[in-house]
Amino acid sequence: MLCLLVGLSSLDAAVLPQERADAMYHSYQGGGMSIDGPSILLRKQIGNSFSLSANYYVDTISGASIDVLATASPYAEERTEHSVGLDYVRNKTLMNVSYTSSSENDFAAKNLSFGLSQDFFGDLTTLSLGYSRGNDDVGKRGDDSFLEQAERQNYRLGLTQVITKNMIMGLSFENIADEGYLNNPYRAVRFLDASSEKGYRYETEVYPNTRTSNATALSANYYLPYRASIYAEAKLFSDTWGIDATTYKVGYIHTFSDEWIVEVRSRFYSQDKADFYQDLYQRSEEFNFRARDKEMSTFSNVSLGVSVTYEFRFSATNWLKKSTVNLDFDHVQFDYDDFRNVLADAPVGDEPLYEFSANITRLYLSLFY
Repeated sequence: MLCLLVGLSSLDAAVLPQERADAMYHSYQGGGMSIDGPSILLRKQIGNSFSLSANYYVDTISGASIDVLATASPYAEERTEHSVGLDYVRNKTLMNVSYTSSSENDFAAKNLSFGLSQDFFGDLTTLSLGYSRGNDDVGKRGDDSFLEQAERQNYRLGLTQVITKNMIMGLSFENIADEGYLNNPYRAVRFLDASSEKGYRYETEVYPNTRTSNATALSANYYLPYRASIYAEAKLFSDTWGIDATTYKVGYIHTFSDEWIVEVRSRFYSQDKADFYQDLYQRSEEFNFRARDKEMSTFSNVSLGVSVTYEFRFSATNWLKKSTVNLDFDHVQFDYDDFRNVLADAPVGDEPLYEFSANITRLYLSLFY
C-alpha cells in the first residue's frame, strides 16, 4: 500500500519499449501467508510509432496472517489480473495508456492510467507526467448484501537528469486521493472487556472515507569504470491519516563477461502509526475512527536482496534476438513497535510485540524478438 512512487523515466523515454515476451513465477512466504502464481507479459510493436502490451497475473493465496488467526481461520483464494497497454512515440515524446482489471471472490478493481514523457536539452533531461483513476468494489464472504465502493486518483510528476557522463539523477512526486470504503471488512479492533474470558473483545474497524497521500523520491545512479554501477534512493511519504514514512535503498550491479549480471541491494523502511490506530482500546466504540491493522501501526522492515541474470544472444538474422533468465530473491524482516501478538499466552496488553520474516522469489524468462 505504501509503495506509491512511480519509477523514474529512463533516458530512452522517446523510444518504444522492446518487443518481448516474459513468463514469470512469483512467490511470497512469510507471516503465515503463502502467495504465489504465474504472470505472462507480451509486447509487440506496430510500425515505428506504436507498441501494444498485454499482461496476465495470478495470485494464489493460502494460510492466514496473525490478524486473521485472531478472529477467524486460515483460508484460500485466487486473484487474477489482466492489463493491456498502448505506447505511442512521436519525435521526443512518448505517450501511453493502460487499463487494468483484477478480481477475486470478494473484491474487484479497475484502473485506467495515462502517461507522457518528453526529452529536452539534447536528451539529457526527461520530464514525465502521469494520471490514473481506479474504482474498487468491495464485498464480504458470507454476506451477499455487503457491497461498498472506493475511488482512487493518482497524479505523478518526474524529472530525470544526466549530471555527468557517469551519473544520472531523478526526482519524482506522487499524489494519491482516495475516497469511499477504504478499510477491510474482515479486520477488527480489540477493546477491554472484563466479562470476556480473554479480557477483551473485538469489533469492526472504522476508517475515514477520504485519504490524501503524498510521496517524493530522489534517486541517483553512478556508472563505475569496470562495467558496474551503484545506486541509491530516498523516499518520503505522508498522508492525512497521520502516517509518515521513509524508505532508503542502496544497490550495486556488476556484469561478468557478456552473459551475467548480478545485483545486490538493501532497503530500509519505517513508518509512524495512523492517528486512529491502537493495539488495544479501553472500551467499545471509544473513538469515531478505529484501526488495528498492523499496516497502520508503527513498524519498520529491512530487506536484503540479490538478482542474477543470464543472457543468451542469437544470430542477428534470427527473429529471436536474445533471451534472459532472471532470478530475484529478497529476505525481509518486519518489526512492530505497537502491534502485539495476541496469540501469545500473556496478560492483556502485555503480549510480546509482533515480528516476522518473509521470503520473496521471482523467477522469469524473457524472450526479445
